[in-house]
Amino acid sequence: MPELTEDATFRNEDWYGEELTDRHFVGCEFFDVDLTEAVSRGAVFTGCTFGNVQFNASRHVDSAFTRCVFRRCNFFEAEFTGCKLVGSTFVECDLRPLAVDGGDWSFVALPGADLRGVRLTGVRMREVDLTRANLTGATITGVDLSGAQLLNVRLGGADLRGSDLTALDPTVVERAGAIVDVEQAVVIAQLLGFRIG
Repeated sequence: MPELTEDATFRNEDWYGEELTDRHFVGCEFFDVDLTEAVSRGAVFTGCTFGNVQFNASRHVDSAFTRCVFRRCNFFEAEFTGCKLVGSTFVECDLRPLAVDGGDWSFVALPGADLRGVRLTGVRMREVDLTRANLTGATITGVDLSGAQLLNVRLGGADLRGSDLTALDPTVVERAGAIVDVEQAVVIAQLLGFRIG
């Protein structure tokens, strides 16, 4: 059974390089905690708040951060593999460079986020809020963006191949140089009102 911690508050703690395996945190608060180079495997954070937490170069595998709030956290070179972040919110966080491979980030709120050059591959991001986010030069391949909020998102030079772009309105995004595959080009043409003949 995972070790359970509920409603605890952690302040100014040094968890540098910590191994978090099969830990379960519910309703906990983390303020000014250093998780640089920490590794989580199978860890679960439910309804937790992270304020000014350093996730620099941390690695997260098959872990869950559901309905969490991240405020002014630093994710420099952080990696998430097969992780679940459903319903979490990021506010004023430093998110680059960030790598996400697989997992479920549906209903995540990233409005206005600076995501230039991040790597998002094979991840489910249904109904994610990317309003005004900057994804210039990002790799967003094989991503499920169905129902996503993409108003005024910046996609210049981004690699979008294999991603679900059915929620994309090409007229309200910055898209110069974005890379799509043939099937996506057909979808975009249809969204613009063209009939493919």
